[in-house]
Amino acid sequence: MTKSQYETYGPVGPHGTLGPLARTVPDHDGPHSARTLPYDLPGGRDTYRPAYEAEAYLATEPALPVPRPAPDVYDVSEGVPGGRAARRRARSRSGERPESAVRRLVPQALVVAFLAGGTSAFVAEDRSVELTVDGGHRTLHTFADDVTELLEEEGVRLGRHDVVAPAPGTPLTDGDEITVRHGRPLRLTIDGEQRTVWTTADTVAEALRQFGVRAEGAYLSVSRSQPIGRAGLRFDVRTERTLTIVADGRSRTVRTNAATVGQALEEAGVALHGEDTTSVPAASFPRDGQTVTVLRVTGTREVREEPIAYTVERTEDPSLFQGTEIVDRQGSPGLRRITYLVRTVNGVRQRPRLEGSEVVREPRRGKIRYGTRQRPASVGGADHLNWHALAVCESGGRPDAVDPSGTYGGLYQFDAPTWHSLGGQGRPQDAPAEEQTFRAKKLYLRHGTSPWPHCGGRLRG
Repeated sequence: MTKSQYETYGPVGPHGTLGPLARTVPDHDGPHSARTLPYDLPGGRDTYRPAYEAEAYLATEPALPVPRPAPDVYDVSEGVPGGRAARRRARSRSGERPESAVRRLVPQALVVAFLAGGTSAFVAEDRSVELTVDGGHRTLHTFADDVTELLEEEGVRLGRHDVVAPAPGTPLTDGDEITVRHGRPLRLTIDGEQRTVWTTADTVAEALRQFGVRAEGAYLSVSRSQPIGRAGLRFDVRTERTLTIVADGRSRTVRTNAATVGQALEEAGVALHGEDTTSVPAASFPRDGQTVTVLRVTGTREVREEPIAYTVERTEDPSLFQGTEIVDRQGSPGLRRITYLVRTVNGVRQRPRLEGSEVVREPRRGKIRYGTRQRPASVGGADHLNWHALAVCESGGRPDAVDPSGTYGGLYQFDAPTWHSLGGQGRPQDAPAEEQTFRAKKLYLRHGTSPWPHCGGRLRG
């Protein structure tokens, strides 16, 4: 082919025909002197971008740091203009027949081959990439232009907690490595606090490292090598904490991952007996740096008896002179037994606490009659006598005096028949002194000093 032929035919036109050369060859002759195609793609996009420069993303629950939220599911078929797969779909939607496309490609290939000096210049945009999904590794050959289009072709759907590196939308180049790690929910109880987080870790140990949980000396309800499936996992973590235990006059510091204060005491060799207790509830969760004091408690019961006061029923008696009272039934107090609980805490006696009481004996109510009859002002013929001297001689001046035989009583030592004959009620020693003197005067008017043979002379003395 001559130089004029190079200048006569150019690249394929828009309808499959050969157009003008558009100055694709130099002025000198030779099929190998054609100008090479530029490396830049339309739009100035760089086709080489290492995988480590691509952005990864991770979404977690608010309980842990959240780098950046993402849509629930990435639709890798949208927003990627100019991709090879997109162009294929566009041609399919326009109803273009495959034969017409082939007819257009043949002249193009002939021209490229001609410009390359007879060598094969048709380079398929076939890329070899490495795809790893949750540890599963594959080598793929793809015509996809970017990460989103590749994942769509492979049927890999992304959720908001998944991680992709390089990030979706990153252009692909030959030899790229794409890693996808799906998020998994973890329902953790860490030191008594429940939370739900998301992780891309494959094992429990990796998840603990990812969240910065201190695993040294910690208690785990599952094995550290336990795999975490797509459905997630639930487990408990109790990290190692420092407690100060004060018991029996000494203090000790222990490290424990116990679930309760009581378990921590057992690990420290401190036993509780009887009513012993702790400064914090034994069933509570032990916190790092907490001080727990053991209270040695001994309890005793004290029983005390207390009297119960009785009441007196008083009734009027018009047959008795005013100021006269007669006890028909003597009252008596009851008895109550009270039980107190007395505790000592670390040797210090506490205030007694009432535990219960019972009535041992009910009180007995007394009954008294009192006179309402008007007392006579005097007894004529006897008021001038020395009745005080007679009373002192007979009874020592005591209204309730009773002789050793129990026959005579009162100030003037009346016997019962004499007292009743004078209008007295009950026993003379129970009557007031004024009534006894009144009855004695009446007796004197009847019999003189004869009722008092030894002391009667005192009346006139």
